[in-house]
Amino acid sequence: MRIRITHQRITIALQLILLTEAIFAAWQQRWLTAFLSSMIILITFFPVLFERRFRIHIPPELQLSAIGFVFGSLFLGEVRDYYSRFWWWDTALHTLSGFLLGILGFLLVHVMNQMERIHIHLKPGFVAFFAFMFALGVGALWEIFEFTMDSVFGMNMQKPMLGDPSGLTDTMWDLIVDALGALIVSVLGWRYLNNPEQDSFLERWINGFIERNPRFFRK
Repeated sequence: MRIRITHQRITIALQLILLTEAIFAAWQQRWLTAFLSSMIILITFFPVLFERRFRIHIPPELQLSAIGFVFGSLFLGEVRDYYSRFWWWDTALHTLSGFLLGILGFLLVHVMNQMERIHIHLKPGFVAFFAFMFALGVGALWEIFEFTMDSVFGMNMQKPMLGDPSGLTDTMWDLIVDALGALIVSVLGWRYLNNPEQDSFLERWINGFIERNPRFFRK
């Protein structure tokens, strides 16, 4: 309960920051910034809407991590231009995205592995491998999206590095750190499946998801 209250307070604080930015941007007629800030506010409500629509309860730590990622990438990165101000910002966010996508991939296959109406039982090594490949696959699709937006609409989503106007170096480093974040989750997930008694933040998140969604798991 305490964690959920803390999560709600932090989420509200981020939403107030975004709302303030949107109001000031509109006042100064910076319409693109106002639009982006408003869209990010809407995105922060997605976890709650997802829970209500599909009756899947997401651990508050995972919700806050996802909202923090959106805030850091879209608001701080694009609106506040942290991608240009801090060379490591893009790398840090791609590492976090690989981490979060790895958790999502792990939970997806773990739920299917435990559901009684789906007659499969995958070994821990394959579950971990799926989580890793899921995160890396989504990361690759995102790089294709960035390339398409830059090529078709003349945007600068790939953030080409000095000496590499093609953006290939940036793309490769993004995929490398995506893989690193996914690998960390995969190893921790594999360890959890082999020894559920071991304690780490990932184990706590997984156990929290299982406790809040008992209908998905065998009794």
